[in-house]
Amino acid sequence: MQLGARIFKTGIAISLALFLADLLELPIPFMAGIAAIFAIQPSIYRSYLTVLDQIYGNLIGAVIGIIFVLTLGTNYLTVGLAAVLAIIIMLKLKLNNPVPLTLVTIIVIMESQQEAFLEFAGLRFLTIVLGILSSFIVNIIFLPPKYEARLFTSIHEVSEEAIRWIRISIRHVSDHTSVKNDIDRLTEKLEKVDQWYSFYKDERSYTKKQQFAKARKLVLYRQMIATTRKSLDLLKRLHRFENELSELPEQFHMMLQDHLESLTSYHDQLYMKYIGKLRPEHSETSAEHAILKRNEVLAIFVKEISLAQEEAGDDLSIYHLMHVLSALLDYEEQLEHLDLLIISYYNYHAEEVGSDIENVL
Repeated sequence: MQLGARIFKTGIAISLALFLADLLELPIPFMAGIAAIFAIQPSIYRSYLTVLDQIYGNLIGAVIGIIFVLTLGTNYLTVGLAAVLAIIIMLKLKLNNPVPLTLVTIIVIMESQQEAFLEFAGLRFLTIVLGILSSFIVNIIFLPPKYEARLFTSIHEVSEEAIRWIRISIRHVSDHTSVKNDIDRLTEKLEKVDQWYSFYKDERSYTKKQQFAKARKLVLYRQMIATTRKSLDLLKRLHRFENELSELPEQFHMMLQDHLESLTSYHDQLYMKYIGKLRPEHSETSAEHAILKRNEVLAIFVKEISLAQEEAGDDLSIYHLMHVLSALLDYEEQLEHLDLLIISYYNYHAEEVGSDIENVL
């Protein structure tokens, strides 16, 4: 686990829960601290959902524990049976996450041997609820997460590294092992990007204007992720078929290199356009010119394959280049779609790009 805001918030929530439980003179105050650990979440909205689930789950656990003590008494067997029943009920209600803390609630309530059992059971339940609420309060007040900035930064970092390797790979100066290791690392980072996107998606907007802008941003960021994924796919193809690419005729190789340089530069400029450092109407190339250039690349590819087939016959490794061409065309189409989405977004929400995003590049 990396050192971050969630770790500090967990510590603060535990301290707050213990302090409040001690201040209110609740029994076994350390249970409030334990409950606080279970309720910390990476976003405010998820914390809100967790609080509801944990309260429902612990209410179920408390009721089951009280019923078992009053009817069957408390011993090793009844505690185990109560836990099994609680798990079954929780799974039926699709409350999987609060199961561990619910079981803790059952054990804490059923181990009580006090004469005023109901009173102590109620106080212990309230102690656990206090810990849950402490985490929610901490998540709202302390170090509120800014997931949009983290999302955009992580997308840009993966794209930037993929673009750099694409430019190097097409020149055949990269180290094979280094590229492979970085591809694996970037693939893992893309999984983290998806997580940041999920956290950002969970953040709530409270006005219709904010909701509309947020919906457009979600579409835009999803396209950024798709474009980044295509750039990584292209890098994988260039890496896998580097030997076939190195055998291309010099003229065709230079044309392919120029085209890739143009696309990667286009990708860089789209990020600058989104944060407002380029005019929204600016494009690396017009749609008509892009189609012509795409058709030119495709025609030359087909021609080279035909020539190679005449020379090589059935042992034609150049067919592998069709995989490179497919990845290249997919990447280009995703870039053009991202460009259109950015232009569309600025037509309606030019003022919505935050300063945190502007400072990324």
